[in-house]
Amino acid sequence: MTAPADLTPGEVESALHGTTVRRGDRNFRAVSTAAGLLVLLIMAGIAAFLVWKAIPALTKNQANFFTFSDWKPDDPKVEFGIAALFFGTIVTAVIAMAVSVPVAFGVALFTAFYAPRRLAAGLGYLVDLLAAVPSIIFGLWGLANLMPRMVPFWTYLSVHLGFIPLFANNTGLYIKSIAIASVVLAIMILPTVSAISREVFRQVPQGHIEAALALGATRWEVIRTSVFPFARPGMISAAMLGLGRALGETIAVALLLSATFTINWHLTEPGGNTFAALIALKWNEAGPVGLGALIAAGLVLFIITLAVNMTARAVINRRAAFSGAN
Repeated sequence: MTAPADLTPGEVESALHGTTVRRGDRNFRAVSTAAGLLVLLIMAGIAAFLVWKAIPALTKNQANFFTFSDWKPDDPKVEFGIAALFFGTIVTAVIAMAVSVPVAFGVALFTAFYAPRRLAAGLGYLVDLLAAVPSIIFGLWGLANLMPRMVPFWTYLSVHLGFIPLFANNTGLYIKSIAIASVVLAIMILPTVSAISREVFRQVPQGHIEAALALGATRWEVIRTSVFPFARPGMISAAMLGLGRALGETIAVALLLSATFTINWHLTEPGGNTFAALIALKWNEAGPVGLGALIAAGLVLFIITLAVNMTARAVINRRAAFSGAN
């Protein structure tokens, strides 16, 4: 056996016994460990900063931060809460996910398994290009084009399904609502979910697909029995990335919502607010206490996003053992 030239005599002895660790491996492991620790330090630093800046405003707050809806941190009587912000953020994100994720998975399946190769390549390129459109463009398009075109649809829902509180509208106005903001958010997150899902579907072992086809399975049965079990962790990851963008979207939502601090289950009526939109709109006009209140709202959004990602990670780890990827 000839030893590599870059090994020391001690490393050569270790190599003979199968216990050698090369210098490049040690260096790479050290760099990787440092990078992982750096990410954790950055996350901890962000959390510490948010808590440090939020505590002074929270101590001056005379209302319940979690249940109070209004936002008056710079009044002589300091009162602000996140109830309306939490409601608007979660509802818009959930509706956007409900609209976008099935369509995104369908587009990904079509481009990966049904479309001809040339059409799939062009469609995939267009979907990826849609993900690069700035959010303010989506907001302006939704404000000027989509919102007036959606009024007849919301009116139809209110007239025929008004007995359901979500579709009822007692004002006769169908603009600047949570419903329209959710539709635009769904369009914004669709390319992200679709692009990642498409790549996950393409990683399914060809042997799984051919085995199912050999047993006489139809195209849908192949997807259901061979593709979905393998791709499920990746599909969950794609959906969670889309959810993260929906929770943190700022400019588009700020343009499309008529900012009010109320919890209104009539989703087609004007009104609603989210954490990110509030911070973007109120930052320049806020006083010292108001800035601390906005940072406190940002801290809650940070915690929500962290909880969503941790939950997704736990679900993915649990599903990975049954995905067939091993």
